[in-house]
Amino acid sequence: MTEWFSVIPLGHSEAMHAIVIEDKKLAFREVPDPVPAEGEVVVDVTAAGVNRADVSQRQGFYPPPPGAPDYPGLECAGVISAVGPGVSGRHVGERVSALLAGGGYAQRVAVPAGQLLPVPTGLSLHEAAALPEVSCTVWSNVVDRDRLRKGETLLVHGGGSGIGTFAIQLGHALGATVVATARASKHDKLRELGADLVVDYTTDDFVAATKDFTGGRGADVVLDIVGAKYLSRNIDVLAPGGRITVIGFQGGRKAEVDLVELMAKRASLSSTSLRARPIPDKARIVAAVTRDVWPLVEAGAIKPIIHTTMPLSEAAEAHALMESSDHLGKILLLP
Repeated sequence: MTEWFSVIPLGHSEAMHAIVIEDKKLAFREVPDPVPAEGEVVVDVTAAGVNRADVSQRQGFYPPPPGAPDYPGLECAGVISAVGPGVSGRHVGERVSALLAGGGYAQRVAVPAGQLLPVPTGLSLHEAAALPEVSCTVWSNVVDRDRLRKGETLLVHGGGSGIGTFAIQLGHALGATVVATARASKHDKLRELGADLVVDYTTDDFVAATKDFTGGRGADVVLDIVGAKYLSRNIDVLAPGGRITVIGFQGGRKAEVDLVELMAKRASLSSTSLRARPIPDKARIVAAVTRDVWPLVEAGAIKPIIHTTMPLSEAAEAHALMESSDHLGKILLLP
């Protein structure tokens, strides 16, 4: 058993249980049952996705926004069991997936109705649970913010992650040339998902490889989960008019920026977080993903990539696997 997990004996079977964080450790605890507030529904969780942000939260680096549950979990799928005041168009028994501000590592969770997504036709609830966080993160950055266009080149760092496997597929579906960085063991699978070039970041220079592959032009859009460690090289790899969006800081939080090089390329650098966005903005993103991305999923152009599923009680093992980076795609917890 991983050392930062403790098991607490269960009470009666009807009690609501969740994984909570205590002194940077995960514990299986009885917690209050969620009650839907104005504009919310309660979802009985069938499966919840594990994200790198959950690990950061456990380590004390990524606290939940005000009003969100203290326990982790940014996405889930399940069945609506209660509908709160002010909610229309939703009903008890409806199968949904959901983008969360927290609380997904639980048997039930309250969700703003605007952050619910339908389960794509042909997908199970387990498969649907692998999509909300990655689809909304990738769409809001690569499409909404960076305006990736057909014929451009998208560079995806961490190509084997949940974010990476989704970004590769979406970029390919949009007609972009896709370059991804990943360990060599993951290259064949990432090519199957639509990557035109995969670079082993442990042995090769992604700047040189990308420029060589694009005839010297470089990448038009860079989606980066590494942060400070890659910042200067991300600027080097940019094409004229290129856009970098940083969505993670696995390689550090602070770095110097050569503004002259950035200006010479007429480039832009941004950093975003989906979790802390206002509820109306999340609802806008969810609606756009449902409209623009779900048809690609239902047509088979984008598939949920699930590495493994684990019982909720094995959340510590799921975090250990996430930190090892040995997975490809999503890790799911089953309450």
